Amino acid sequence: MSDDRTPILVGTGQLVERNVEPQEATEPLAMLEACARSAAEDAGAGASLLSAIDTCAILNVAGWQARNPAQVVAEKLGSKPSKTYTSEMGGQIGVTAANLIAERITRGETRVAFVGGANNMRTLMKAGGQGIDLDWTVGGTSDPECIGIPKNGSSELEGKYGMVMPPDIYPIFENAMRASRGQDLEAHRQSMGNLFTRFTRVAAANPYAWFPVERSAEELTTATPTNRMIAFPYTKYLNAVLNTDQAAGFFLVSVEMAKSLGIPESRWLYWWGGAKSEEEAWYPSTRPSFSECPSMRDTHAAALQNAGVTVDDIGRFDFYSCFPVAVEMALENLGIAEDDPRGFTVTGGLPYGGGPASGYTLHSIATMADRLRETPGTRGLVTGNGWYLTKHSASVWSTERKPGGLPTAEMPKAAPSGSMDTAPLDVHEDCIGAGAIEAYTAVYDRDGNPARGIILGRSDDGQRFVANTPGDADLLADLVSQEGVGRAGTLSVVDGMQVFTPK
Repeated sequence: MSDDRTPILVGTGQLVERNVEPQEATEPLAMLEACARSAAEDAGAGASLLSAIDTCAILNVAGWQARNPAQVVAEKLGSKPSKTYTSEMGGQIGVTAANLIAERITRGETRVAFVGGANNMRTLMKAGGQGIDLDWTVGGTSDPECIGIPKNGSSELEGKYGMVMPPDIYPIFENAMRASRGQDLEAHRQSMGNLFTRFTRVAAANPYAWFPVERSAEELTTATPTNRMIAFPYTKYLNAVLNTDQAAGFFLVSVEMAKSLGIPESRWLYWWGGAKSEEEAWYPSTRPSFSECPSMRDTHAAALQNAGVTVDDIGRFDFYSCFPVAVEMALENLGIAEDDPRGFTVTGGLPYGGGPASGYTLHSIATMADRLRETPGTRGLVTGNGWYLTKHSASVWSTERKPGGLPTAEMPKAAPSGSMDTAPLDVHEDCIGAGAIEAYTAVYDRDGNPARGIILGRSDDGQRFVANTPGDADLLADLVSQEGVGRAGTLSVVDGMQVFTPK
């Protein structure tokens, strides 16, 4: 057709900057400009592609105070887009943005878009610790449209009991999933190591990975001075790495524009469709089940349905991998074995490839493009996850055109979660008497000792509660040495805090 509004990805750019002091570190604007120029060259179109940008999306960049980052980047590239975007923070947002802009292309609202993002947390943290003011370029004369939901990931009540950051919360889901599978602690430790050692192998071969080092399963799961326990059952090497300096971006265009700009078909990667959804039970403590994720199941299933494929038709995956449980839950939802030979990452994942916060899925989409071009005709699935298994996105890509009409990212009316409990539960902190643990973790101090237990459970009258354990060292040591899910105990309120004492 002469007006072909099929969305394609035509060029990618990535950047990693290691071991640079804050004064010499590249600022976000320069990193994003470099990624865009690299992506334009990768597409084989150079300056003509840059000047044709009519839509620019720069995802949330922590610490960058530009009024309109997308406008500032576009001006550096010599373009004047009519549509600019920023985003809320979230690990799902890169895929969400790609899907949103791809759908704009199908409607004829966008013809050439650059999507980019950067994570400069290493420089931010080092500069803050050294008292250095970072003179990053700002600017923008208009307000961009914001992609995403402006809502905190955890509640005030959760924060009161120490459920504040991802390393505090994901282990709670991990322990619940282990118990639901009937694994003992040692078998579970080995399975986490076996799963993520494969990720390190991919990272070791990725030039843009933050930690390009292959590690054995034992190295990943054994606590040592350099791999200390963070929160049971996760060591440091099983946690997403936050403090990186990385950036990535790519161009999405219509087939019509690709032809007009002379972009070779060898660079074309077709968008086959996608999806996004969020948990109805938004806050972690309110989830009906800690070993299930209804919105993840819905999102992944919808993306495959929109693409007209099954999971068996996918040749490459990149599952969002901030912590082992995120990957384990994705595999369980899709019925994929943990030793599936296709592998589950193209980057090495967040603990090893890096690119956390809102930027990771830009790296995974960019790298997926490279891998799919190496194996023409293969289809790839890229997923994202924001907050605490709360917000989800997915997209399917291939070097071949999707059969049928234009692709979509619509959610179907009938979703797999229709048979699951999805409504949020009320959470109480005034329960007295008997109760039992549904999910838990113990957060460690820097000396390697468990310092605080975080418990989610049910009182004997069925109320969901949140509590801490007493700070007794022997009690905490016992909590991390045997299965805690299902253990009975006693609830009390001490100085306004609910306390659960396991039997």
